[in-house]
Amino acid sequence: SLIARMPGDTWQQFAGLRLLYGYMWGHPGKKLNFMGGEFGQRREWQHEESLEWHVLQYPEHAGVMQWVADLNRVYAAEPALYEVDFENAGFEWVDAADTQASVLSFLRKSRDGSRVVLVVCNFTPIPRENYAIGVPRGGYWREVLNSDAANYGGSGMGNYGGVESRPGPAHGRQHSITVALPALGALILRPEGLGGGG
Repeated sequence: SLIARMPGDTWQQFAGLRLLYGYMWGHPGKKLNFMGGEFGQRREWQHEESLEWHVLQYPEHAGVMQWVADLNRVYAAEPALYEVDFENAGFEWVDAADTQASVLSFLRKSRDGSRVVLVVCNFTPIPRENYAIGVPRGGYWREVLNSDAANYGGSGMGNYGGVESRPGPAHGRQHSITVALPALGALILRPEGLGGGG
């Protein structure tokens, strides 16, 4: 049971589980989820018993299940997340060195490079306002998924559907966006328009 291994209070445990799934679905490689993990079952799986489906009456468990369903939907629809899992061309770090804030950000790319997805993960229970991230192209970056959305059991902190990039270097790129990063939150963004998957 992954939820039982998450630190913190109940809210932090569920936020941490959603964050873990957001990181895993965004990261290269095929996904593995054990029985009951898709809704945050606390008890270890028992082959003689049913899964704890009854916990879906609680909003935090139902929220995890909705989060996993939406991750699967976006994953299946977005070639940048699955086409190039095991080659360098499909993955690029934006920032893997922000140890002070414990934030990781990376890009996923489709095989022909026309589609790109940005994944940003805040691994602390501290929300981060006005967090700057370098992006490979200008324009509007739509917030496709946010693990802290209220319908997943989160606090509802987000970016009102997306953010506009601005010219100005960050992380070695010519454009950047400034986002609100929820506590223990994962964001998935992509550029709108031609080649952006919008």
